[in-house]
Amino acid sequence: MELGTTAKPLHVAVLAFPFSSHPGPLLDFARRIAAHSATPENTTFSFFCTADANASLFSEQNNPRLPPNFNHYHVHDGLPDAYVPSGHPIEKVYLFLNAMPENYRRAMDVAVAETGKKISCIITDAFLWFGADMAAEMNAKWIPLWMAGPHALLLHVLTDLLRQKLEDDVCEEQSLSFVGGGLSKVKIEDLPEGVVKGIDDPFAIMLHKMGQMLPRATTVAINSCEAILPPAVNELKSKFQMLLNVGPLTTTQSISDVVPDEHGCLEWLDKHEKASVVYIGFGSVIVPPPHELAAIAEALEETKFPFIWSFRGDPEKLLPEGMLERTKSQGKVVQWAPQVRILRHSSIGVFVTHGGWNSILESILGGVPMICRPFFGDQMVNARMLEAEWGIGMAVKNGGLSNKDEAVKILGSALLSEEGKIMREKIAFFKEAATKAVEPCGSSTQNFNTLVDLATTS
Repeated sequence: MELGTTAKPLHVAVLAFPFSSHPGPLLDFARRIAAHSATPENTTFSFFCTADANASLFSEQNNPRLPPNFNHYHVHDGLPDAYVPSGHPIEKVYLFLNAMPENYRRAMDVAVAETGKKISCIITDAFLWFGADMAAEMNAKWIPLWMAGPHALLLHVLTDLLRQKLEDDVCEEQSLSFVGGGLSKVKIEDLPEGVVKGIDDPFAIMLHKMGQMLPRATTVAINSCEAILPPAVNELKSKFQMLLNVGPLTTTQSISDVVPDEHGCLEWLDKHEKASVVYIGFGSVIVPPPHELAAIAEALEETKFPFIWSFRGDPEKLLPEGMLERTKSQGKVVQWAPQVRILRHSSIGVFVTHGGWNSILESILGGVPMICRPFFGDQMVNARMLEAEWGIGMAVKNGGLSNKDEAVKILGSALLSEEGKIMREKIAFFKEAATKAVEPCGSSTQNFNTLVDLATTS
């Protein structure tokens, strides 16, 4: 910049998808970008999410420690006045989808008026496909963040091809051998809802539009690293203007991990042998059906394996009668557990998980093989890749955890068998690659620095 010139004021709008585990990681991501901006005095960040989500994200308890140039605004949640829930599990999601993108536009207009700065860059959850048109209208950059893995993203980008190739009566066991990108072992039954079935669902329509719009992005950021499934990464690079692997994002402290270890899980783990403990956690949304909870509980009792179970709901009501008392010296059932730190503890031998991408990355960084019981979304294809492509986990489908004997068998295989040993050896490679990627000179760090330059320069 020449002496005497004034830098152009910059305004980065960050648009969050306000459901499940989506808003927190995007806030962390945007906060990191703001912290690394070369001209923080010249760059304003505005974060957009619903009032309910913002109340949690920016609460005193979460204490996100935001820089002074970082503001947040409320986006209308789409709920009508005097709204009475119908009981449909994702009714609020559908109502929100109906309200966007106009609800975001209105909130962004407020931010522009208050700051006096036109928006120069739009960072969105990748779900928010309309970022392409908004950026074009505002002459701004569009940087969507995909928080799952490259293989799942590739499936959404290839949705039109998959719908064209696959007939309605196709066998669920058929593999995607006609698709490149390292997806040959994925089967039709593994595809996320809405890719080839249920295509008229509002959520499916959103993801379909996302796959069509992402090639227009300035760059697509993804929560992965170059070493995880290079064929899918290379295929995505051929379809996008730019792809930046900036993960695993779980290596940075997230808002949710500020909560202390109030149940003493880590101290308890210190008393156990290496790779001997079962850690069970199905994420912040899922509660397995009662018969599966009972099967897992009965298997733990029979095997005597030490365990920590991060349990959603009331264990007194949902677990077999007397189980908590009978296993109080064997394990811990807690309402919340510091999962990132638990998975990095040497005594953890296996992670029983729903197969969400964040949980998978946390397990990889801990070097812990997985037993994956998927439920929806990308979890089925994640489970398939863990077992068939990477060899670092066991996929449980079709009620595999529905009875005690099967649960006993799979727990024993993971902790005691040669198969479990091989999984631990293989995941050590992934751990090393992911750890190197986020080192100061690592590929993900360099990609992140590139992204910061794109977002915070004119």
